[in-house]
Formats: sequence, C-alpha cells, structure tokens
Amino acid sequence: MDRRRFLRTLISSTAGLALGAAALRSAPAFANDPAQFAEGVQAHPWLLGWRSVTSETLGPATVDLQGRLPTGLAGTLYRNGPAWSERNGLRYDHWFDGDGMVHGWHFNGDGTLSHRARMVATPKFTREQKAGRFLYPATGTSIPNAQAVRNNDDANVANTSVIGINGRLFALCESGSAFEVHPDTLDTLGPVTWRPDLAALPFSAHPLVDRDGSLWNFGSISLLGGAGLLVWHIGKDGQLRSANVIQTPERGYLHAFAMTDQHLVFVLAPFDFNAAGGSFFERMQFAPQRPARIAVVAKDAPDKAQWFEAPFAAIYHFGDAYQRGDGIVLRAVRRDNMDEARSPMKEAMAGDGAHASNGRTSLVELHLDMRRGKAHWQDTGISTIEFPLFDPRTAGNRGARLYAPTVEGPATAPYFNAVAAFDVDRGRRQVWRYGTDILAEEHVFVPRPGSRDADDGWLVGTLLDPVNARSGIAVLDARHVQDGPVVQAWLPYAVPLGFHGTFVARS
Repeated sequence: MDRRRFLRTLISSTAGLALGAAALRSAPAFANDPAQFAEGVQAHPWLLGWRSVTSETLGPATVDLQGRLPTGLAGTLYRNGPAWSERNGLRYDHWFDGDGMVHGWHFNGDGTLSHRARMVATPKFTREQKAGRFLYPATGTSIPNAQAVRNNDDANVANTSVIGINGRLFALCESGSAFEVHPDTLDTLGPVTWRPDLAALPFSAHPLVDRDGSLWNFGSISLLGGAGLLVWHIGKDGQLRSANVIQTPERGYLHAFAMTDQHLVFVLAPFDFNAAGGSFFERMQFAPQRPARIAVVAKDAPDKAQWFEAPFAAIYHFGDAYQRGDGIVLRAVRRDNMDEARSPMKEAMAGDGAHASNGRTSLVELHLDMRRGKAHWQDTGISTIEFPLFDPRTAGNRGARLYAPTVEGPATAPYFNAVAAFDVDRGRRQVWRYGTDILAEEHVFVPRPGSRDADDGWLVGTLLDPVNARSGIAVLDARHVQDGPVVQAWLPYAVPLGFHGTFVARS
C-alpha cells in the first residue's frame, strides 16, 4: 500500500476509537455545576482565570502603556486558550476541554496597546452555539447524549496554541487540523488541509521552527486509538514538504517534542485505556511501571526513528535540546503526580479553590547516547515551573537560557506569580515576582531586531490581577529579568488564562 493510501486508511479506521466511546456513552456526565463554580469565585477571586466567557468577542480595547516601549519592539502577541467552558447548566470538568479563543495584544506606535479576542469558529463551536448546549465528545469530560463524530475536526476545539507562517495565523490543538484565523480581525478562515489525503489528521499544538524558517510538527495517532506518529514538515512558504508515519511500539502520550539542528526527539509516556468508557482522559491511565519510549528522528530521514528507553516520565512541555559530542541533551518539565498530570487544575475547574493544586513539577534533562543506544534522566534541581521557552538562535552545541513562569514567595493562588530566567549549566537564576495576588502566564521570547547574540531581546508575557478583575501584559529585558517590566499595561476586564502564544513582529 502506498503512503498516501496508508494515511487515509489510518484516519478512517481509527477516528472513532478514542472519541467513539464518549460519543456512545449514555451514563450521566461527570461534569461540574456552573453555580458551584460561581460560588467558588466569590470565595477565591483568582478562579477568574478559569471562568467561562459568555461572548464570542472581547474588545477591542485600547489602553495606555505604563513605561516606555523599547525601540524596535513592534508587533502583536497572539495567545490561545480554553475560554468557553459552560453551556446549558453543564461545565466542563477538564481544563483542556474549553473552546479556543485567540487573543491579539497589539503594541501600537503611539504609546498605547490594543487588545481584541475572538472565539475560533470551529464546526463544533458553531454548531453548539446554535444548539445552546454541548453536542460533541470532549477530551476530559463525558457529555450526555453526545453526537457521534465523523472525523477529528467535528470535535476540534482549537484551544492550545497559535503559530504564524508566512503572514498567516493558525490556531492549534492536539487532535485535529490547524484552523486559520485572520491576523487582524481574528475571524476564522477555516481548517487547513495541507494535502487532500491528509485532511483532518492531527497537527499538534507545539510546532517548532527550524533555522531555515521551515516548521516541524507531529500528529499523535494514539489520540485516535491507534499507535504511531505522523511527522509533518512545512516549508517557510507555508507549503507541505513532507508527511511521514513512524510506527510506535505501543500507545504513548505526548503533547510536545524537542529539536536539535539535526534531529527531532519524541518522548512517549505509555498508557492504557480502562474498560469503563468515558472521555479520553477519563479512560487513560498512565503506566509508570513501563519505560518511556523515545524516538529520535533525523531530519534528513523523517520516515525512520532510532528508539531508546528511559524510566517513565509524564511531560507536557520541553525546553531546549542540543548536540553534545555523540549524544543529545534535552530539557523537559516532568509532572510527578499522575492524577494531576491527567487533569491539571481539576479542582479549579470545579470551583474548589480551597483544595486546588497545580501539582509538583521538576525540570529534568534527558541524556541520549546515540552510539550506545542508551538514555537516562538527570534532575537539575529546578522545580515549580512550566511553559519553558528560549531564544532559538542559541548555538546548537550548548544549553539555552530558559524562561518560564514560576512561584516566588507567598502566593494567593496555587499558580505561578513570577517569571524567571534559568542558566541551568551555570546554576544561575534571575527572577521577577509580580506579587502575591498576580497570576503569571507563559512569557514569549522576542529577539531584538538586527541582533545576532542569543538572549538579546525581550520577554512578553500576560498576567491576571484577580483583585482588580483585569488582565495585563508585561515586557521585560530578557538579560535583566530581575529588574522587572520595562513596560506594562492593564485591560479594563479579565480574560481566562490560556496556554501558549507567539509574537509576530510588525513588518
């Protein structure tokens, strides 16, 4: 069977396996009560970060910048995250379930900042808006009387990340197509089909941009009930270069991956499905008694993998990866509690602010010996971080400086209240604490125009101030994080916490 026919057979034979169990479930839903959540917000205002929006659009709002915008910083921070999580007396149980909303934080040239946001008009969201209730299976919540889905995009929430390619903007999630949105209006233009036989196949939420401007990504067939990795390569021009399937030895969960100058590295956490039925994350049980399977794929041979094994690790996000002699070193954030790994901030979604926890995380290194075929984990001693990013201009033979939200000092919420820069190899850390009540999100690195030196640029990150019911944005000098924001702005309203974003410089 040729590769294109194989891909088409793959999607047609597996699309119903993982989602179908939830679609056919007739038992009562394991979902939350919106009224209970509303009561929780009254007692714990920081739960605003998990509140559902009730409007398809927010803004546009224009506010003054506090401080002076650095010369050369011009453009838009786009962010994406779950935003619509309640309908008809039902509230999603899992943070990953809410329909996606893309935000545009636009730095104007006149000392102001403008914000607008719009729901991604996926088929799921559009149909459920019309019906006034949830219709389709969710990743982590059982929906009563859910309709069967024909393909992944019937249940696609496009809620995890956003990426710019050749002047175009795409909203991404784990299990279906990228959805293109207009970079100015944020109107949804529709799902992207990179090639007709690849329609609706998973195009995951963490693509990585290579030094030549091309983009690598993967699709996890495990999310569809099978086993395998679909490796995507998209050119700088936004056209498909290749799509290859790598067979995997067993089911393994992965949300992101790492990349060196020559290789892609995929770490699969083994899991089993229980027989009780329900949504994907309700059925999925991590299998820490089995080793993680690690695929190393050479960029010049993306249809083949060299396989390694290492002790089990539950990981959502990776930092940098680099070549060291005959091996590869990569950094990742490991989650130590399996239940919290399956459903982060579960209590917050239920409005239980008194017992909510973000779980313990540790920054670990994976060392791969390419010659001997061996792999092992090494602890860095850094904990309580997530969403690590770095300057991709860093040389490919050394570790990068990592930027990540963290916790510093007392915090009202069981969430991040600071941002830090970590020089792991030298054991150095710089940190800026926003305050006891502020919730800090991912901070994107933006290079200074015209510079070539790694880490010469800024961090641009979003914030939530629940005491004053407002969301904000901050810009810090990446080399002097401890000095705090050089410029900051606050909206007159609060938006839900999201996951990931990208900065698109003004041309």
